[in-house]
Amino acid sequence: MNEVLPLLAGAACGALVAVVVMAVLGSIRRGALAESNRQLLAETQAERERELATQLEHLKGAFATLSQEALAGNREAFIHLAEAKLETQTRSGVETLESKKKLIDARLEEMGTKLTNLNSLIQTAEKQRAESHGSLTGQLKEITQATDGLRDTTGKLREALASPQRRGQWGERMAEDVLRLAGFVEGLNYRKQQTVAEGGRPDFTFLLPGDRKLHMDVKFPMKNFLEMLGESEDAKRAELAQRFVKDVRARITEVTTRAYINPAEGTLDYVLVFIPIEQTYGFIHEHDRELMDFALQQKVVLCSPLTLYAILAVIRQSVDNFKFEQASSQILELLAEFKRQWEMFTKVMDKMGKRLEEARVAYDDLVGVRTRQLERQLERIDDLRLAHRETAAIGSAAHEE
Repeated sequence: MNEVLPLLAGAACGALVAVVVMAVLGSIRRGALAESNRQLLAETQAERERELATQLEHLKGAFATLSQEALAGNREAFIHLAEAKLETQTRSGVETLESKKKLIDARLEEMGTKLTNLNSLIQTAEKQRAESHGSLTGQLKEITQATDGLRDTTGKLREALASPQRRGQWGERMAEDVLRLAGFVEGLNYRKQQTVAEGGRPDFTFLLPGDRKLHMDVKFPMKNFLEMLGESEDAKRAELAQRFVKDVRARITEVTTRAYINPAEGTLDYVLVFIPIEQTYGFIHEHDRELMDFALQQKVVLCSPLTLYAILAVIRQSVDNFKFEQASSQILELLAEFKRQWEMFTKVMDKMGKRLEEARVAYDDLVGVRTRQLERQLERIDDLRLAHRETAAIGSAAHEE
């Protein structure tokens, strides 16, 4: 069918061309005729033209019909082909869409799970953030309160330490707290305000093994240091710091003149100077490192509450070790005496054993041989007694007769 339609269309076109050619030739011939035949030719031409128009209309109709039939056939074939292709493509598309749908569903499910987990993480993070914020707010509030309390305490401390006498009393209380924490007992491990031979009077005297002593003074120049803490200007703070360091050097030199180191009284070669504030001890280390060397050269040991506790721990350990050595010596002496007494005891026991053995032999002899000899004698006595009775009986009978 597809091959016939082009042939029919070609034939129609050829016929149309032939008709046109013939019409042109007729027109040429009519042009050569006489003028008299012009009208006839014109009418004939008009008739031919009408016929040609009619034929053309028929040809057009036939061509249109053939074209429509060819087009309809092609369209039907195209439709069938398109339907087959469309069905194949649709089936493939449906399968592709189905696989993609499954993939999309899986991805959506995975995304849903991840979104759920993310939502849980966000809620957890939000909860933790709220808790952390609340905790941080509480901590900041506590820090603020502690800072305010520290500021008030510092102000009260500065007021309390305004006079040297109060500073000395406060230093003694701080030292007593450290001593109590280290397990020291007054009268047993240390004494307070005990006058030394040359008139000095240390605040604390520690009793060491072997009748040795170690003195400690708690009076420390804190005035310029406390003023420095309350000063805001850097220049003034630097000036007060220099004054404080100078006061400390003067205090070290003063302590060395009080005869706190006296080997004749059994003291050690060093004396302790107590600094009641740990921050002050750190400030000295930071701003004048040579000051510690200067103090050690003067046989003076500067100690803060922490270092004093360490020194007291060493003293306590040395006392315990000395007592242990004394107890060990006494135990050795007792063991030696016990050995001597044990040797004497064993000698007496040996003698007693020998005597007991002799007594046992004598007892066995007494129970054995001696007893049997006595029994024999008793048997003889019994025999004599019986014989005497029989003799007496016979004599009595004879007398009666």
